[in-house]
Order: sequence, then C-alpha cells, then structure tokens
Amino acid sequence: MGRIKTALIKRVTNELVEKHKDSFTKDYEENKAIVENFADIPSKKLKNIIAGYVTRLVKNTKEI
Repeated sequence: MGRIKTALIKRVTNELVEKHKDSFTKDYEENKAIVENFADIPSKKLKNIIAGYVTRLVKNTKEI
C-alpha cells in the first residue's frame, strides 16, 4: 500500500494538471522543474510530493 495523499496535494496537483496538461511528461525530474515554474510552493518536500503525484497521474492517463 502506498502513502495517502492529502486534500491539499490532490487539489494543487489537479489544478496544475488541468491548466498545464501538455507540459508534463512521464519523467519525475522534468516534472519537478515544471512544478517549480508553474507553482509557488515554499517547501521542497511538498514540491517533490506534488511532482511525484503529477507523474503518477500523467502515466495513468496516457496509458489509456
């Protein structure tokens, strides 16, 4: 079982994916830089969690 994402993480991630869907890729490192450009997130840990969740969403939606 994985870690449960909080409502904040899900809300911010969903907003970013809706607005900038074409910018994100399946690569975590690239998504980390993209998240840093598009969102003002003060914490490195939060930024990394959001980038990881974005990567997961992109991988799951592009496979279908």
